[in-house]
Amino acid sequence: MTDAVSTATRPGRSATAETVRRLPEYLMIWVPLLLSAAHLITFSIWTIWISFTPSTLIPVSGWVGLRNYNSVLASRNWQIAFDNLLLFGSAFVLLSLITGLMLAILLDQRIRGENVLRSIFLYPLAVSFVVTGTVWSWLLNPGIGIQKLVHDLGWTSFRFDWLIDRDMAIWTIVIAAIWQSSGFAMALFLAGLRSVDSDIIKAAQIDGAGPVRTYWRVILPTLWPITITVVVVQLQFAISAFDLVRALTNGGPGIATQLPALVVYDLMFQRSQLGRGAAAAVLMLLILLAVLLPYAAWRYVQRRQATHA
Repeated sequence: MTDAVSTATRPGRSATAETVRRLPEYLMIWVPLLLSAAHLITFSIWTIWISFTPSTLIPVSGWVGLRNYNSVLASRNWQIAFDNLLLFGSAFVLLSLITGLMLAILLDQRIRGENVLRSIFLYPLAVSFVVTGTVWSWLLNPGIGIQKLVHDLGWTSFRFDWLIDRDMAIWTIVIAAIWQSSGFAMALFLAGLRSVDSDIIKAAQIDGAGPVRTYWRVILPTLWPITITVVVVQLQFAISAFDLVRALTNGGPGIATQLPALVVYDLMFQRSQLGRGAAAAVLMLLILLAVLLPYAAWRYVQRRQATHA
C-alpha cells in the first residue's frame, strides 16, 4: 500500500521539482517577453487614440475623427516622404539583395582568406546607423570628402556632390544603407548556400552543367525562402529608417530626403503637433503591416504544407 502511494505521488513530485528547477529560465524568458509585449501593445493603443484627438504639445481628450490623417496625407512633407520611401525601399532592398548574394557566392568558392573577408563584410553590422551616417556624410561632402580628394589629385572637373543635389541626395542614403546591411544578407545567403545538398550539385555537374548554370538553375532556386526573409527584414528597416537619414542628410537638402520616420519626429518633437504626429506614426504602422501580414500568412502556409507533407 505504501509502495503504491509512493509510486503514485512520485511523478507529481518529479514534475514540481522540475518546474522549480527551471523557474529561473522561465523568469528570464517570459518576464522580459511579457513586459515587452505589454509595452508595445499599450503604447500602440495610446498612439492610435492620440491620433484621433486634437492633441498638440500635450495629450488632450476629444475626438476629431480622421482630421489628423487627412491633414498628414495632404501635406507636402508626407507626399515627398512617401515617394522617397518607395524609391529608397525598392533600390535599397534590390541592391542590398544582389550585393549580399554576390558576396555570398564569392565566399562560397572556399577562397583563401575567407574568414578575414567574412569579418570585413560583416563589420558594418557592428556599427550603429548614426556612426554610419556620420562617416558617409564626411565621405560624400564635396568640401571634405571624395570630391575634394580627387580635386587635390589634379582632376578638378570631377563632381560627386550628390549630398547637396536635391535629385541625387536620396541615393546617398541608398549607398550608406547598402554598405550597412549587405553583410546581413550575405550571412543568410552564405548559410543557405552551405546547406544545399552536395549530391544535387554533383548530379548537375555530371549532367554537364557549368558553375554559372549550376548556380542559376540548381542552387539559387533553393534559396527562395531565405530571399523572402531578407526582403522582409530589409523592408522593415527601409520603412522605419530614421537614424541613418538623420545623421547623413537630416532630410535635406530642404526636404528632398524626407522619410516617414522623420515626418513623425518633425510633427511630434519640433512642431509640437502630437495628434498629427501620432497619425503619421499609425500610417507607418499600416505600411509595416502591409509587409508583415502577407509574410506571416506565407510562413503559416509553408508550415502547414510541411506538416501535411
